[in-house]
Amino acid sequence: MCLVVTVIRLEYHRIESVFAACRAAQHRVCDFASQQTFFLPYAVLMLSLAKRKSLRVFALAIATLCAARPAMCDGGTAGDSVRLSPESLSNGAPCLITVALHDEASAVTGAWQGHPVVFFANTDHRTWFALVGVDVEVHPGTYPLTIDATLKDGTHRALHQDVKVEEAPYEKVPLSVPDKFVEPDAAALKKIAADKVVKDKAFAKSASKPEWSGNFRPPLRLAPQSDSFGNQRIFNGKLDSVHRGLDYRAKMRTPVAAINSGRVVLARPLYFEGGCVVIDHGLGLMSIYMHLSKIEVSVGKKVRRGQIIALSGASGRATGPHLHLGVRWEGSYLDPAKLFQIQMPPVRERQESADQKSRSTP
Repeated sequence: MCLVVTVIRLEYHRIESVFAACRAAQHRVCDFASQQTFFLPYAVLMLSLAKRKSLRVFALAIATLCAARPAMCDGGTAGDSVRLSPESLSNGAPCLITVALHDEASAVTGAWQGHPVVFFANTDHRTWFALVGVDVEVHPGTYPLTIDATLKDGTHRALHQDVKVEEAPYEKVPLSVPDKFVEPDAAALKKIAADKVVKDKAFAKSASKPEWSGNFRPPLRLAPQSDSFGNQRIFNGKLDSVHRGLDYRAKMRTPVAAINSGRVVLARPLYFEGGCVVIDHGLGLMSIYMHLSKIEVSVGKKVRRGQIIALSGASGRATGPHLHLGVRWEGSYLDPAKLFQIQMPPVRERQESADQKSRSTP
């Protein structure tokens, strides 16, 4: 639970009637009052009962709004704080964690829902960031976020915050596909098993620093979304799984762009996914592009945000031409649409500034 200190300032016109009463009692009693603020306890006592009731409602509303904003967390000093963006989380939501420290730190790590969290620093090494997420199949509840900061003097500072996760309103969606994708035969099962080995290898390693630069952007400019993230997909009348990505309506061979910079770790056709590309954005975050008709990149290639990596199609288990976009963090699948809404820190600019500062230091 975070400690929040609420400061209420009253506008002059809300207690204007008090000033006249003060001046009538003593000429100088209100000399300290400005056109902006008034001493709160004395002002409240001078108001009528009706005005005090209105003021109580006004103050309660302000306190409620302020309480929604996180401040210093358990275990830190008065200058330490943890902020989540967005502030309200549900299953499937990505989240940017910002840690503001009173002192400079050399490293900041954490733990969230059983996953390690690695932070990257601002140039002042007092502000640190991490991009994490809540898996789509996580149950609602309150989960601990623990953070350990290693300060420049070698000491450690621990911070703790309990984070509430709400339940997102996902739906059930019936779909029709060829039977071979619902009840695969022995040959198909062998191919599926081989594909799993390939995917596990691609997901096994991620860059130790952020490879992305700036905000994440949709892979298609104009294509509307056709199937929402998190829906329960019922193929040919049988509940198969939760939809772990976002589908875009796209005509065959529509150019598909990388949602941010990174390195290609998989680029090949797979049984269910069809033509598939996976990009590692660093720190456990990856983007997955499926049902492609043509792949324009190869494994190991570095790509930039907005670069064309493939053409859309209808390969694999697909009901028609479209693009499936998935976002994965440490094995958890996140809603791409919510990732696009997060204002990201300019990672590359900060790193380049830090590198220049390091080179200029004798």
